[in-house]
Amino acid sequence: MHVVIVGSGIAGLTAAIRASAVHDVTLVTKGALADSATAYAQGGVAVALGADDSPALHQADTHVAAAGSADVRAVEVLCTDGPARVRDLLALGVPFDRSTDPSALDRYGDDLARGREAAHGRWRVVHADGDATGAAIERTLIDALHRQHVTILERTCLTDLVVRDGTVVGIDVLDLLGEPRRIDADAVVLASGGAGHLYRETTNPLVATGDGVAAAWRAGAVVADLEFVQFHPTRLAVPDGGLVSEAVRGEGAVLRDARGRRFMTAVHPDAELAPRDVVARGIAAAVRDQGGAPVLLDATGLGADFLTGRFPGLTRATRAAGFDWTRQGVPVSPAAHYSMGGIATDAEGRTSLPGLLAIGEAACTGVHGANRLASNSLLEGLVFAFRAADAVAGPRPGLLRLRGNADLRVTSVPRAADVIRASRQAWPGGPDHRDGSTDVRQAVQAVMTDRVGLLRDATGLASARRELDALTAPATGGVREHEDRALLDLARLVALAAETRTESRGAHARTDHPDTDPAAPASYAWVAETATRHIAVPQEVPA
Repeated sequence: MHVVIVGSGIAGLTAAIRASAVHDVTLVTKGALADSATAYAQGGVAVALGADDSPALHQADTHVAAAGSADVRAVEVLCTDGPARVRDLLALGVPFDRSTDPSALDRYGDDLARGREAAHGRWRVVHADGDATGAAIERTLIDALHRQHVTILERTCLTDLVVRDGTVVGIDVLDLLGEPRRIDADAVVLASGGAGHLYRETTNPLVATGDGVAAAWRAGAVVADLEFVQFHPTRLAVPDGGLVSEAVRGEGAVLRDARGRRFMTAVHPDAELAPRDVVARGIAAAVRDQGGAPVLLDATGLGADFLTGRFPGLTRATRAAGFDWTRQGVPVSPAAHYSMGGIATDAEGRTSLPGLLAIGEAACTGVHGANRLASNSLLEGLVFAFRAADAVAGPRPGLLRLRGNADLRVTSVPRAADVIRASRQAWPGGPDHRDGSTDVRQAVQAVMTDRVGLLRDATGLASARRELDALTAPATGGVREHEDRALLDLARLVALAAETRTESRGAHARTDHPDTDPAAPASYAWVAETATRHIAVPQEVPA
């Protein structure tokens, strides 16, 4: 069968390599093959390989970070399959760092160097090239891909899924020359990543505009957990500043306010190693209290030799920004980093649409719940891509469990055309971007950053929905226009989901509903309809 895979990060590459052993595979990617969020990943891969660790301990940490919203089965699959998948990477030749500590072999049973990141109870994050783990994995997988019989289409942008009689049978793309083209498929696997560019400040690469999730939603696939957007606590707070890995805090760096006070100790017992959502909000509060000045990440206590050896890339990046982090703290601030939500799938990547699978950040298995545990994303890409590649030709079960055992509520919402017609009747006032005079992406990012960001409330969310409904993206055009359409589709859905969840949970923080509601569902899910009506769909969706 012909399998089309969209995306060339760790999930897409792993699925392509695995599936190509038995299928005809075409891999489509919007940029160059190495342009993905994977290549930006610094910290490493969280995996229970050490003698002092176990999948059960890894599962427990994942559930704590997820704020009670993760799917039990998905987490079990991630943590129990993970060790075998990381051993696959070792066999392919990923140059994971090795420890020179003679006690490491006794403690862990191997010589792999390990880091610790926020909310992990063990040192289990294996890394490569110090702080360039994702790039090392990406290079190794690309080399392996080139040894397979896979058709590779670079600089080819997904625009829509092709659906016939309720089944996905291909994709529409803009090819290398910007010309529209249709690619037929027996199965489509979306591994197209997240949508960090919904926000002004993001750690994501330029290609992260949510194309796959938006296309799946327009085609009628169920999407879920879209309100849960993780903001990484420490992005270098300079123009175009990049991520400063959580592994730096895991090694002992601390956060200080403008007075030099270590403020996270008063926020959470784990201080700088609290879950990411807690640290991000702690930083935001400190910035507010000191009139907008950024906080400082102080790694000077680790020593110059250690910093340059363990974090060579970050040493270069901070130096390029004008800082010597071996001698001074560097300014950091939260930035949009990862989408816990996406296309709702089962543990094999199957979606509500026959012929369509989704993996990686584009998918929502429920494995991350309301907040992703640090360094679980690369492992997720490996584990679920492997499973999806094996399931792609298999029979669909009679009942398809989307997002596992969660109490999934699926509500229909109007497609863009219906939103536009309604907004023209119900939103006569306020900003009007329908004439195209305002950059749609900038307008989306302004609304999302200001009203659907790290902290949310009913007034801001209602305003965001009105303003987003008043926007229109070009119906046709080049890659930029198709990206803007995807961002606008997803912005509307994220704002709707955030307004619907009237509690605070994990990465979703409502200042008007600061507590977690034990009666609230773990997940809200959405499906596109041509008319505005609300329906209840069983959690087990008939295949």
